[in-house]
Amino acid sequence: MSEAAVTHYLDQYSRLPPSAPVWLNGIRAAAIEQFRRTGFPSTRQEDWKYTDIRPIIKRNFVPAGAGADAARPELLESFSMQTWNCHELIFVNGSYRPAFTHIRDLEPGVILRSLAEALRHDTAGIRPYFEQARAPRQSAFDSLNSAFLAEGAYLYVPDGVCIEKPIHLLFIGEQRPQALVGHFRNLLVLGKQARATVIETYTGSDSAEYFTNTVTEYTGAAGTHLRHYKLQQESLRGFHVGSLRARLDQDSHLESHSLSLGGALVRNNINVELAGTGAAATLNGLYIAGGKQHIDNHTCVEHQVPHTSSAGFYRGVLDGNARGVFNGRVVVHEQAQKTDAQLSNANLLLSNQAEVDTKPELEIYADDVKCSHGATIGQLDENMMFYLRSRAIDEKTARSLLTFAFAEDVINRIDFKPVRERLELSVVGKLPDTELIRNFMK
Repeated sequence: MSEAAVTHYLDQYSRLPPSAPVWLNGIRAAAIEQFRRTGFPSTRQEDWKYTDIRPIIKRNFVPAGAGADAARPELLESFSMQTWNCHELIFVNGSYRPAFTHIRDLEPGVILRSLAEALRHDTAGIRPYFEQARAPRQSAFDSLNSAFLAEGAYLYVPDGVCIEKPIHLLFIGEQRPQALVGHFRNLLVLGKQARATVIETYTGSDSAEYFTNTVTEYTGAAGTHLRHYKLQQESLRGFHVGSLRARLDQDSHLESHSLSLGGALVRNNINVELAGTGAAATLNGLYIAGGKQHIDNHTCVEHQVPHTSSAGFYRGVLDGNARGVFNGRVVVHEQAQKTDAQLSNANLLLSNQAEVDTKPELEIYADDVKCSHGATIGQLDENMMFYLRSRAIDEKTARSLLTFAFAEDVINRIDFKPVRERLELSVVGKLPDTELIRNFMK
């Protein structure tokens, strides 16, 4: 099956028109050649030991074209964030939709546009970031993303500029006669002392079968601060592989929130390089799965210099026959003395059939560090269930209350109120008998 899948994507690549600008052809060619050599990963590889990607590669997804697909009004209404007074770029079935996009009153010098537009109009400015891009432990999906590179978002913030409004990137998958794959590349570049908030939302209509393969590259110069939210609510027939790759310079800070609620099979990769003294990364995550969903989170933070810090906090809720995977890795290089790193993963199993595989790792080569890691797997507290039942709360509502409280430990770490409130409503929507919770939220 793997060989046939590789052949399928090689064939699709051979049908691509030449790139504009021309220099992009070399990047694409190198990527497809790497994919040809390595092929798709299997469960025999440590990084993919608990995630079988055959449900993805057995389907002959075709690259999304530049057709005029329109998103259903109810999807736009549900997931658009225009009421938040934000800048918003919308993509439907792999293509940018300028008619739905809202970009107003950008600060001087800020560039925000689709990647295709940036490649046409700002090729000299954007080229260095593609040529310098590095992908630690690059997978076949990263290679495919580069080989089919065409669409996504480009953000450039000059030195000293703080973008007041949040930026929302909305990716929607709709049903098509032939299942589509969208290879998105989001490039975020912040100059010295710049600040921005970026929200990525991935969703699709309930009946749509599609594959989202996305890479977000973040380069933070000295003193930058990026708040990054990823809300993954793909259709239950949708597949999602996404990577966030970040390199932080001196006193630069990344605040990442990875929130996965949808998708049939989902893999999230986060790789952060702390390359400057005082750099800091905060990685928070929540994954909630039921039925036969499979959600896999892999994080890796590399402390490369002294006096850097990181904190990772992920929680998972698994019901039905769902499976969760968490692999968090912290690498402290030999010269990275005075590192402060914490990593934690907690999981709640709501059924006897649900399963989670968790593996937090510390790889330390320095001797003057403060590092800790831990993982827990458990079920609902019987004493708390008894307490709620004794106060005339039925069993389903009691289970929902305790489950929501468990998830709230991550939700409350989200400072940006609109995202926090949307996530609360989404979590409540996945739980049974939540009228009591809804009334409390009001």
